[in-house]
Amino acid sequence: MEKNQQDLQKGLLPRHVQFIALAGMIGTGIFKGSSDTLSIAGPSVIIAYLIGGLLLFIIMAALGEMALAFPNLNVQHLVNKAFGFQISYLVGWLYWINWIIVTVVELLAAGSFLQFWFPAIPLWLLSFLCAVVIVAINLFQVKYYGELEFWFAGIKIIALIAFILLGFLLLFGLIPSSINDPFSNYTAHGGFFPHGISGTFSAFLVVMFSYGGAELIGVAVTETKDAERVLPKIIKGAVWRVIIFYVLPILIICGMMPWDKVTGADSPFVQVFSITGLPGAAHIMNFVLLTAVLSAANSGIYATSRTLFSMSQSGVAPTRLGKLSKNGIPIIGILITSVCILVGVYLAYLTPSQVIGYLMTIPGFTVMIIWISICAAQLKLRPLYKKQPAFQVKYFPYTTIFAITLLTVIFVGFLLNVNNLIGSTVSIVIIALLIMLSFNARKKGFK
Repeated sequence: MEKNQQDLQKGLLPRHVQFIALAGMIGTGIFKGSSDTLSIAGPSVIIAYLIGGLLLFIIMAALGEMALAFPNLNVQHLVNKAFGFQISYLVGWLYWINWIIVTVVELLAAGSFLQFWFPAIPLWLLSFLCAVVIVAINLFQVKYYGELEFWFAGIKIIALIAFILLGFLLLFGLIPSSINDPFSNYTAHGGFFPHGISGTFSAFLVVMFSYGGAELIGVAVTETKDAERVLPKIIKGAVWRVIIFYVLPILIICGMMPWDKVTGADSPFVQVFSITGLPGAAHIMNFVLLTAVLSAANSGIYATSRTLFSMSQSGVAPTRLGKLSKNGIPIIGILITSVCILVGVYLAYLTPSQVIGYLMTIPGFTVMIIWISICAAQLKLRPLYKKQPAFQVKYFPYTTIFAITLLTVIFVGFLLNVNNLIGSTVSIVIIALLIMLSFNARKKGFK
């Protein structure tokens, strides 16, 4: 890694980093995407979330191990160290594009939730206003961003805990409700596997989209105080919390209502709260959903700007993208991200009813490529450790090879699925363009 004269401020505390990673993962994927996974796989989607959680744990452990072995190197730096410029260029820009799309999706989702209260205002305008607020937040010093994100993410985590507790009380009849024999919903309406094993497999694309964001810990590590001591604890805690916040709510939704009654019009969470008959439940849940997707968008702008900064350091992007403001934030990266968000808002202006659905398919593909590259980098770099870190992947190299193999199978399976034609085509085109640009970039040297 080339030394940049400017360094990011180490203003993030352990609780900030943990909540930044959680914020990136708990957004549209669970609150809105869960209706898609349930319609694809029925109750068996729980298995897809559990397998995805296992892969998530391996990825996070590999990332944590490398971060301790090579302090102050984030994801893009580690891939550069393992495979050199070309692969680093591809992975770095792909990760940036992934988070740009995710951020746009989250902001468009925020606009759609605001339409619950302001139906007469168009989606693009509400999304634009949300974007202005989120970009402004990211212009503060990183410690203020971390603190705000901590409380931002806290709202949705508290809401999920309340949802889980209330759901179990209703399922076990401790709170009276109109639901008769809720446990029959797991096997009725076509059984636990209503669309077979293929249905469960098909749900992985949205599951990967949902879990994508965990690797933000690997981006934030360069701005974290005392990273070597706190990182293993943060990783273990983040993985278990995410699995709990995905698997348990899905279990509750499947018990509370037949899976085939879950509609895409409203979030399953809003539907379940409506069943309870609690006064104002829909408004409360809509507010929680709004803060959830704004929080995820907040994390997205953080990820995109820091990725551009790290790429400028390793020569994968022009060095001028590494310019920091007086507050120690990558100002050029944030401005470029803002322009890309405006393009996304313009797409919402053109096709308000279709844009979210189209955009949500692409990050699932890119997340799988990023995760495969993290595992491959660990396989390559493990022999180069000067000293073995205290936190390591167990049963290496078998666990890492297992993760690479399974992710590759899922990735190829989705490329061959005709239902994912638009997402797979866009992803292939993006990868092909990046490969071509990487040769040109190397020739110029980006100096």
